[in-house]
Amino acid sequence: MYNKYAYEKYPEDKIQPVFDFGEDYRQFLTKSKTERTFAKNSVELAKKYGFKDISEYKSLKAGDKVYSVNRGKNVALFIIGKEPIEKGLNILGAHIDSPRMDLKQNTLYEAQNFALLDTHYYGGIKKYQWVTIPLALYGVVYKKDGTEVLVEIGDKPGDPVLGISDLLIHLSADQLSKTGAKVIEGENLDLTAGSLPLDSAEKDKVKANILRILKEKYDIEEDDFSSAEIEVVPQGEAKDYGLDRSMIAGYGHDDKVCAYTSLRAILETENPERTSCCMLVDKEEVGSIGATGAQSRFFENMIAEILNLKGEYSELAVRRALTNSRMLSSDVSAGVDPLYLSVNELKNSAYLNKGLVFNKYTGSRGKSGCNDANPQFIAHLRNIMDEDGIYYQTSELGKVDQGGGGTIAYILGNLNMDVIDAGIPVLNMHSPMEVVSKIDVYEAYLGYKTFLVKA
Repeated sequence: MYNKYAYEKYPEDKIQPVFDFGEDYRQFLTKSKTERTFAKNSVELAKKYGFKDISEYKSLKAGDKVYSVNRGKNVALFIIGKEPIEKGLNILGAHIDSPRMDLKQNTLYEAQNFALLDTHYYGGIKKYQWVTIPLALYGVVYKKDGTEVLVEIGDKPGDPVLGISDLLIHLSADQLSKTGAKVIEGENLDLTAGSLPLDSAEKDKVKANILRILKEKYDIEEDDFSSAEIEVVPQGEAKDYGLDRSMIAGYGHDDKVCAYTSLRAILETENPERTSCCMLVDKEEVGSIGATGAQSRFFENMIAEILNLKGEYSELAVRRALTNSRMLSSDVSAGVDPLYLSVNELKNSAYLNKGLVFNKYTGSRGKSGCNDANPQFIAHLRNIMDEDGIYYQTSELGKVDQGGGGTIAYILGNLNMDVIDAGIPVLNMHSPMEVVSKIDVYEAYLGYKTFLVKA
């Protein structure tokens, strides 16, 4: 079913499951805007499908469903297969972080009778897209005594929102002469937090009033921001997009759309021959680094833990399991936009409504930083996708030398397993409002299920 429009598969009387699945995803995305909320909601859903924390098991057997959470930002889910772990796993790997802004540790200040929150942007963004839109805050504050305080401001009914101001057009002559990269500077991405003074304060009265509100609502002090992780994300719910409701517009499709479809795929898999795995990781947008990124040893450690619970652990068994594994790096592709055709080489590009996208390589220029998947592995994937009637396409990331980007594929490839990028085409990628097709979302979910069972 290569390179065909997936609507051929779904005439009007058969399209309802596509829209039902899309609605499930839309609702999940709305309440899962950050890696922490996505991880939390994934675990809650997994428990409904019978998954248990690995700490609850003293041994593992075929059919057992386990998960583990790493620092609140990674989730690893496994269904133990009938074959020995040494023979390898079928792995779906996606990232659950998205471009955004983070509050700095010394964040709150007052200027010209406004209270402002200083930010540092995270990942690749067009900074001008983040001004004059309603924004919300999500995150955690840890007090010195270890108390965790959850912060969610902006999306509950009746909540206030925050925002970043911009110049009025009447005074923008100098600003508009700058390039797009400079029209809004990174240090000017500061949130307006308030303008009402606290009469009893001696100085910085507006700032003092914000601190009073934070103390009353969350019992946090200004110094507590030094041990906080608070993210700035677009406010509001994901929406059906288009008069025909064929698409979904929302924040964070990259890469939560692949993470959700991967999650649903493993939750709905039963008794696989090979052990199935879904890895949801953090930090991809900044290089997959740190304890919660794909370069962490968390995944390898989980393989060791599972082998140990099966009574099969050895360092050699871990190495063999990794080498014999197969993985889809479930990450989005750049969809062809009819308004910007010039950046694409059209016969090697991803199109909305053509289903799951396989990228043999990403990277930039001369494939720098790419994985470049094994063609024998690709042939196997073609075969199983065609057997199950999955609509799919192949793509590169734009014209050669136009730009480029990377995924987690090469990191798992470094462990000597077969890996290829396989995801969903997106419009407006890395913007506060990205767009995906419901049919592509559904085909990816079906394709991921096929992979877990047949790869």
